[in-house]
Amino acid sequence: MPKPQGWAGRIRSPGAGALGAIRREASVRELVRTNDAVLVSAIGALLQGAGIPHHVFDQNMSVLEGSLGVLPRRILVAEQHAAAARRLLETAGFGRELRPDAG
Repeated sequence: MPKPQGWAGRIRSPGAGALGAIRREASVRELVRTNDAVLVSAIGALLQGAGIPHHVFDQNMSVLEGSLGVLPRRILVAEQHAAAARRLLETAGFGRELRPDAG
């Protein structure tokens, strides 16, 4: 009898697929932490265009904060994609937005 697929196996949308790819990884790296929704969108588009799986955490926290933009959004990638993602963002002029690389 085949094993039922887990939650990540049922994901269909591209953004959720990226989360599924990240969940299967041993660890993730935080690339960017910002309150700027436009910056989050631009960086997300760059990563998606380059085929780098990523996920924006805390995107929906605005419901709790009253859409004030107080809580920062975080863009995370799987550790295996971190170097490529950092190079991409540095080349695109977003190097100053990158979180310090912890290793």
